[in-house]
Amino acid sequence: MDITCKTDLCPGDTSVAVDPTVERSDEAACKWISDSLHEMGLWRIPGHPQEQRRVWRISPEPFVLSAECVSFLERLGPALYSFYEAANSLYLRGSHPWFNNYLDLGKPESLIEYAHMRFQRRGLPAVIRPDIVLGEEADYITELDSVPGGIGLMDGLSTLYGKLGFDLLGGERGMLRGFAGAVGSTAGQDGRPSVAIVISEESEDYRAEMEYLASEMRSAGWSALAPRPEQVIFTEDGLFFDDDLGGGRIDALYRFFELFDLKNIPKAELMMYAARKKRVAVTPPYKHHLEEKSLLALFHHPLLEGEWRRLLGEDSFDLLRTAIPNTWILDSRPAPPHTIIPDFQFRKAFINDWRVLKDASQKERRLVIKPSGFSPLAWGSRGVVVGHDVSQEEWASALENGLNSFETLPYVLQRFHEGKRFVVRYYDEETAGVREMTGRVRLSPYYFVSDGTAKLGGALATICPPDKKLIHGMVDAIMVPCAVGMTKTSP
Repeated sequence: MDITCKTDLCPGDTSVAVDPTVERSDEAACKWISDSLHEMGLWRIPGHPQEQRRVWRISPEPFVLSAECVSFLERLGPALYSFYEAANSLYLRGSHPWFNNYLDLGKPESLIEYAHMRFQRRGLPAVIRPDIVLGEEADYITELDSVPGGIGLMDGLSTLYGKLGFDLLGGERGMLRGFAGAVGSTAGQDGRPSVAIVISEESEDYRAEMEYLASEMRSAGWSALAPRPEQVIFTEDGLFFDDDLGGGRIDALYRFFELFDLKNIPKAELMMYAARKKRVAVTPPYKHHLEEKSLLALFHHPLLEGEWRRLLGEDSFDLLRTAIPNTWILDSRPAPPHTIIPDFQFRKAFINDWRVLKDASQKERRLVIKPSGFSPLAWGSRGVVVGHDVSQEEWASALENGLNSFETLPYVLQRFHEGKRFVVRYYDEETAGVREMTGRVRLSPYYFVSDGTAKLGGALATICPPDKKLIHGMVDAIMVPCAVGMTKTSP
């Protein structure tokens, strides 16, 4: 097989060499992938000890998507970008004050004011990653992230499986090309701007993959580093790398830190000031209203249907209407007797108070409670409660907690979708052989926005055993890039 890089973003000496004359068994391929990930510094999952021998299962091949699913993913990116545009427009126009109120709950006034500033009025995320559960009847978006991890990991995995000859969704270097193009477009400059991927302490578990990503960009001719916030120097002329990193101006800053953590980030206000004075381009923009799961609930609100249709267009609206499952905000405020919670029935009756769900049976509580955003509980499956996976008492407590937190940290309620089962192969260390596992699949496609267009750079498949209610990176999971077919490229 030809292992040379066929793009203008070839990594230099950082790529792992493969002898194209050696015919590799599935077992040898898995061992090579594992060893290569170790060498690249990518062999870990946030929250797991770095020295752990194995943190997920290796498959000898990518996860294969049907032509129908590929078509869905290709259409989904532009639709989600339009969704962010529409949500931003609704919020900034303020024509529905209750819409803004939901998204502003628990946010400091200073951040709300900053979100309305003219300089970033049209600013939207440069990277969009939904989490999609593959179902029997439809595929459902359970999460929507504009500050996603996994970009560096996905680039490394795509490089490795690409070198094994697989035709990957987005291509072997689609992640690197997409990310570089997105941050370059954010800077609005000709050529290749200097890029800082700023990583907070709270996001430290992702540092290795982001440093890898910056290194790959440098190998492709970009000026890119992954500094800590304290390594960013502010002057009235702009932002610069400190001398330990070689100095130099920062043109584009990729904000790999959450807005709820701003008060803990050194020089956060100075970085925001530099952005406001247009001394540096920042993505994703400082817009809390685009980082809330409540948006998924508000998309289904009947009073906004006409607005969403008009702003999205019929095709994108219909696509998202099918893909975004019914989601509700756990609003604890008393409702008048003549109102009901739209599109929700309990025991074949409409309700207007969420507390009636406290005594729901295990079968009736196939529901998920999760924090909307602006909290360390709102990412990485933290704070998520699956109703039928906990006791009656735990469910009632989680529901009450969500309602009591409404004014400071809103929670959302979502239907639980089981997910279709697939058979996937992986390397078993105990037997030193490849075996099969039946599991449910979460797809995480990465869309990169350049010049107002969202393009698919690649997709990660996470396959978990069927007894796991939440699908995420774990020791028992298989994590692989997605392919458009099983035929290997020609040697």
